[in-house]
Amino acid sequence: MSETLLEDRPQCFNLTESAAKRIRFLAQQEGGATTLRLAVTGGGCSGFQYNFSFDDAVTGEDKLFERDGAAVVIDETSLELLAGSELDFVEDLVGAAFQVKNPNATSKCGCGSSFSV
Repeated sequence: MSETLLEDRPQCFNLTESAAKRIRFLAQQEGGATTLRLAVTGGGCSGFQYNFSFDDAVTGEDKLFERDGAAVVIDETSLELLAGSELDFVEDLVGAAFQVKNPNATSKCGCGSSFSV
């Protein structure tokens, strides 16, 4: 059985209806920037962490993903680690947060904010 390299995986990314709704709400609150930027950076207790920010600057290295009027931008380097992932927004008794369901993550920390591949 051969191992699939990250570079060989399709560069797709999905937003749930809940995530799109929350992005639209937060974008209205921001007043200016309307695009959510999701980036993967080194750090956290597992090696990589997700960073969220609002940003209207889209570069040639960015990929844009849209659903129901909400937009997420991911740079190509981060997308390699996020290929096949889904962004969800979950509200429960503990709180409310964006969750990245990343099939590339081999492990994650207890709080879910960092991961390794």
